[in-house]
Amino acid sequence: MDHSEHPSTYPPPRAREGRQGARKGPLALVAAVVGLGTLAAVYGVVGAGRNVGEPACRSALDVARRLESLAHGEVAAVRVADEPRKLPDLAFRNAAGEPKTLADWRGHTVLLNLWATWCVPCRKEMPALDALQQKLGGPDFEVVAVNIDTRNLEKPKDWLREVGISHLAYYSDANAKVFQELKAVGKAIGMPTTLLVDPNGCELASIAGPAEWASDDGVKLVSGALGR
Repeated sequence: MDHSEHPSTYPPPRAREGRQGARKGPLALVAAVVGLGTLAAVYGVVGAGRNVGEPACRSALDVARRLESLAHGEVAAVRVADEPRKLPDLAFRNAAGEPKTLADWRGHTVLLNLWATWCVPCRKEMPALDALQQKLGGPDFEVVAVNIDTRNLEKPKDWLREVGISHLAYYSDANAKVFQELKAVGKAIGMPTTLLVDPNGCELASIAGPAEWASDDGVKLVSGALGR
């Protein structure tokens, strides 16, 4: 993958600019009503169908609501989930090259981070992620940082050693498919991308861009997800 194909580094979410002019006349009104009726039939009224389709994620909403008051200061850019959403069962490999998926962390809360050596904000953020793992990592929580470099696959490992990252386990996806899968569900628009995931594999919160995860604000946010 050429550098031109790399996802951009944490672009701020942009509001959609402009809308098409409203259609005028009774025919347009009828079409709009029919369209809304069709969507309601397919998805359920006001997204109710989606909620019903994710029963395993309903408890995640209660946790997410608890996190709303904690997403401030150094983690103010974190967006707390407002609907039950189960994440794709992302696949990657560990340091030994063995296949892993997000499902391997069922029963554990995860801070999933996608990073690359060509991403300057990713490199700057990595020590904070390492420190967060040192502070909170254990049987019920892990920072799972997945490298998506697609060339010179030894470079990420060498870089981690050079800067003294010692508490994070090494995970990688040399095809960067994890980024594409998250992008497909609207959860990856640039790098770094980070998601807080509950023990059922459901999204609690996400952020496009870096954060000071080892700060008091970051630790309190993650601790809130752990019920501490």
